[in-house]
Amino acid sequence: MRISGQRGRRQARIQVSGERPDEPAQRPIVGIARRLGDPGDQSLRRIGQQTDDAGSRQLYAPRKSLLWSRRIAAWARFFTVPSVDAVRVALGNTGSKTTIHRYLKELEEEEGQRPGAKVAIGDALQDLVSRLAERLHAEADTVVAQAQARFQAQLQERTQALEQARHEADSLRTHLQRCETLLQAEREAGDAARSEVASRTTELAQLQERIAGLTARLAEHERHAQSLEHKHEHAREALEHYRTSVRDQREQEQRRHAHQVQELQVALRQANEALTVKNHDLMQLNRDNGQWVERQTRLERELAQARQRADTQQRKRDALRLTAAEHQALQVRWTQDVQALEGVRAELAAARTELVEERQRREHAEADTLRATVRLSTLEQLLAQLRPAYSVGEPENAIAAGAMPAGR
Repeated sequence: MRISGQRGRRQARIQVSGERPDEPAQRPIVGIARRLGDPGDQSLRRIGQQTDDAGSRQLYAPRKSLLWSRRIAAWARFFTVPSVDAVRVALGNTGSKTTIHRYLKELEEEEGQRPGAKVAIGDALQDLVSRLAERLHAEADTVVAQAQARFQAQLQERTQALEQARHEADSLRTHLQRCETLLQAEREAGDAARSEVASRTTELAQLQERIAGLTARLAEHERHAQSLEHKHEHAREALEHYRTSVRDQREQEQRRHAHQVQELQVALRQANEALTVKNHDLMQLNRDNGQWVERQTRLERELAQARQRADTQQRKRDALRLTAAEHQALQVRWTQDVQALEGVRAELAAARTELVEERQRREHAEADTLRATVRLSTLEQLLAQLRPAYSVGEPENAIAAGAMPAGR
């Protein structure tokens, strides 16, 4: 458990302080060897000196196998249970686990062959080593705690910075997408604008051609306007002479207009009344026409029945021709039937004549109604034309417009 704690503290201190992995493992070895004054550890002292002189140089080559075994042997003396991971952490996380395990095996075999090696160490030396180890542990715990605090603070700062960078990246990504969308829209708008510019250029060329034509027409119209201006001057002079006489005429026209309006209103009422009467007469004629049609149908039906009776009488007369009395009777009856038939025919002819006359009267009534309607529409249009001509309050313009032909 102590080896694992030392390994965790060692890793944290290496990560925070940025030390080289091999330096902390070598310098405590040299210091412990000097304090102990073990003359048999000259190789360990030489290893520390060589490591201090080499700086950050790492010994990975196969020809340095003796140095690896010595370093492992020196560190293994200070661990109660020298595991492979603990030794590798003590060496600065360098070296192969297989090699470390092999050299630990060799050390165990060598120590097994020398049983009196541990007995030579005294109690004072063990007490010194234990106090030194406790002091080293306390200092290491303090350094590790400080390193962990700094590491946690740095980790929190880095985490916050990472989150902020992620948020900024998301916002920038969103902004980039929005910008790409806007850029696409601007490109489409640019294409549309270029198309619009091309069409506008074509329209501008057409308009310039039209402007040239209109300019020529404008020059012609200006010449025509100048001639009209001269004519207008003459008309204005004539209007000035005519205006005095027009004032009296205007008053007379206003009075006559008011009288005409009243007459037209009376005529309009009369036309409306006549139209109402004509509509009523037309409805009555339609009803009479229906009655005459029904009467004609009935007379035609009676005529058909009379013809059937005449045919029947004719057959009976042929059948009763043998008897004179019956023949006379049938002759009389046939004469009566013929007379009745002639009467029915005369009545039918009269009904047809009346129907024709009724149709003529109906057509005349419709023509009168149409004329009355046309007259009413004409009167309404005339009334509508007469009303705004004098109700706007500009009689002089109307008189001037009417006086233009007189001035010419």
